[in-house]
Amino acid sequence: MTGVPSLAQAQAREADLTNNDFFRTVKASIRTAPNAVVDAVAPGRADNPKNVKRVEGILPAAQWEYLFPRREASYTYTRFLQAIAKFPAICDDYSDGRNADAICRHSLATMFAHFAQETGDHNRNDTVPEWRQALKYLREMGCDETGPGCGYNTECADPVFNKVWTCGKNADGSWKKYFGRGAKQLSYNYNYGPFSQVMYSGDQFKLLNEPDLVASTWLNLASATFFFVYPQPPKPSMLHVLDGTWVPNQVDKTAGTGNNFATTIQIINAECGLGTEKQAAQNRIDYYKEFSRELGWDYSNEQLSCATMQRFGSGSSAAYNIYWEKNWNVGGDYQCQLVSYQTPYNALIEGQYAKCVEANWGVTLR
Repeated sequence: MTGVPSLAQAQAREADLTNNDFFRTVKASIRTAPNAVVDAVAPGRADNPKNVKRVEGILPAAQWEYLFPRREASYTYTRFLQAIAKFPAICDDYSDGRNADAICRHSLATMFAHFAQETGDHNRNDTVPEWRQALKYLREMGCDETGPGCGYNTECADPVFNKVWTCGKNADGSWKKYFGRGAKQLSYNYNYGPFSQVMYSGDQFKLLNEPDLVASTWLNLASATFFFVYPQPPKPSMLHVLDGTWVPNQVDKTAGTGNNFATTIQIINAECGLGTEKQAAQNRIDYYKEFSRELGWDYSNEQLSCATMQRFGSGSSAAYNIYWEKNWNVGGDYQCQLVSYQTPYNALIEGQYAKCVEANWGVTLR
């Protein structure tokens, strides 16, 4: 192709470069339901999506109340079901013989163990055991919109980082704050931006400009299900780790990663590789055992420790090329190429190729 392509040509190029089994598999796992479907979800509703019904069968409302008695009021059972509904691949059916109920139990136990570490009260003097103190915090402790610190804003002042995920500003010219919010404690502009793209039809700026929506709306739980299904090269998604879709290669096996709970600790917070278990990782393991027992998942043959596990690297089978970047190669004028490092242009979201071409080559496609 020579010269500036038409919009139709750019769309055809995008379709061609993503027309393979890998993209079809990953796109199926990160697909989202329309917000009209999500908004209609309610406990016990006959027309709830099938994955929501599976979760309701495994985790009824009364058990949610039992498991999370210290939760902040905004973390409701209805909102959790909505967060599940938004990402239909969570607790979905499998057509290849995999046990969907077992994978769902495994997934919920994993999510809840991480909830307990990220947002738990960790109060050993409480009459409620620590593993049931999850979802205590909606916003990171000691952080608020107007107070000092807790901004996670070093990237905002960096012209390179801020060009990729441009931080929002307050009326006084100060940066918006991207401290931990929600069940997963979503942090940093480079996480708020991608989450915003998925939740708002490719608009990365909605949550960069209004980050507290991640705390004040049902996004407080959807941010966790988003993180559960999305790969972050060179790390696979937690869902694909647990359901076996991700197949570790020899580099991964040498690093100690595999299809188990321990690998999800490495994915969420890299609390591994010290030779002995960090306290935070041990907490996650302890909580996971309790939630597994409650939800009917047998973890007895599963690797739980990540003490000797190394970080994911470029040699991992999960070092996917899922971002669009300017094609710097000879003959690559007015084109973008697939890369593994994060850019604002996610190839898993339709239409991002054209945006990459326009932004990197200074043109408007028609």
